[in-house]
Amino acid sequence: MELEALERKVLDGGAVTREEALWLYEQPLEPLCAAGDRIRAHFCGDGFDLCTIVNGKSGRCSENCRFCAQSAHHHTGAEEYPLMSQEELLAQARKNREQGVLRYSIVTSGKRLPDQEVDEMCRAIRRIREECGIAVCVSFGLLDETQYRKVKQAGASRVHNNLETSRRNFPNICTTHTFEDKVAAIRAAQAAGLSVCSGGIMGLGETVEDRIDMALTLRELGIKSVPVNMLNAIPGTPLEGSERLTVADMKRIVAVYRFLLTDAAIRLAGGRGLMEDKGEGCFRSGANAAISGDMLTTAGITVETDLAMLERLGYRPRLLGEA
Repeated sequence: MELEALERKVLDGGAVTREEALWLYEQPLEPLCAAGDRIRAHFCGDGFDLCTIVNGKSGRCSENCRFCAQSAHHHTGAEEYPLMSQEELLAQARKNREQGVLRYSIVTSGKRLPDQEVDEMCRAIRRIREECGIAVCVSFGLLDETQYRKVKQAGASRVHNNLETSRRNFPNICTTHTFEDKVAAIRAAQAAGLSVCSGGIMGLGETVEDRIDMALTLRELGIKSVPVNMLNAIPGTPLEGSERLTVADMKRIVAVYRFLLTDAAIRLAGGRGLMEDKGEGCFRSGANAAISGDMLTTAGITVETDLAMLERLGYRPRLLGEA
């Protein structure tokens, strides 16, 4: 097996197997990253999908995800508040649009929003689309198809729902809902006509095989926007003592994911601010999307800083992977 031969296979439209992906993971880093970047350029060109997120409802989550600062099972001191008002959400959307952001995502804590709150968020989405024009993504938990149809009719175009890790490893990370619950919600969103953004967190104690298997599940689901988070081990969570991954680790993951998810927007998300280069090495290794600005409970990188970096790297802000 040779790196050049696998790159050619991908460029010719072939799909990398699990065995081949595991082999790729062991290859020298720089040639692997260079190949990942060439595959990105071939399938995605110079487009770069930059989005921002707003924490539309914070804390008191019933779920016990071991990494999460907002879980009611952990004691992290994270801020708690109910749904933000339409005016607050609209003001944030307008600010992001003025900064040059093309996609704005509203994220809410909890297993799923109840119908009443879904309806309230739909009213906010309509106003954002009518008054701001910015594309809207939502992360409202494990909704059903009927709820997702309401969200789409309101004007949202994308749903975010991370798998977090592989099917095998998921019970080690969360026991209050299942990997299958995640997959069912993703399929419900797709059935409602929404595109889906789904990926996971690296550094949860997963194996290389887990990382590959999650990517293969995403490929099977047809996901075209894939957040790759690096664990930010929050004090008060069960994972607070976890060893931090390195920039080299993240570059390797991104490059192998590009071989597996050839035309997806591979999106650096949480934890990017912990990288010494703020993700630039990953953007030279196959990644072509990012969450800019603050994360849900941690500080991020400013939109202005990111736009300057993208210009330096030769990328152009663009919406990628729409349904």
